[in-house]
Amino acid sequence: MTVPAVVPDEVPVLDLDRLDVYRVAVQFSAVVSRLRVTPASLRDQIDRASASVVLTLAEGVGRVSGPDRAHFFAMARGSALECAAVLDLLHARGAVSESVYGDARTLLVRIVQMLTRLIDRQRHPQPRA
Repeated sequence: MTVPAVVPDEVPVLDLDRLDVYRVAVQFSAVVSRLRVTPASLRDQIDRASASVVLTLAEGVGRVSGPDRAHFFAMARGSALECAAVLDLLHARGAVSESVYGDARTLLVRIVQMLTRLIDRQRHPQPRA
C-alpha cells in the first residue's frame, strides 16, 4: 500500500512531512473520517484518537530533546493503540466490513511499529561514527 505525500511537491515541507509515520497516520485519519458507523460514541472516539496520533506526533517532532520527543511519540503510540481497540470493537459488532477493518488495521500496525522504532531511537541514540 503506497502512502501518498501529505503535501504537494511544490509546497514547502516541514520536518514532519518527511516522516513516513506522519503520512500513514494522516492516511489512517482519512479512512476514519469516512466511517459511517454506529454507535456514534465509538465513531467519535476513533475520530478523536486518530486526530490525536497525527497532532501528538507533530508536536513531538517539534521538540528538541530526545527524551521529550520520545514522550510525545509514546503518547501518539498510545492513541494509535486506542484506535486499534475501537476498531476491534466496531469489527466485533459488525459495524465495519472485513475490507475496511483489514486496511485500517494494517495502517495501525505500521503506525505502531514506526512509532516504537522512533521512541527507541530517541531513548537510545546511536553514537555517530
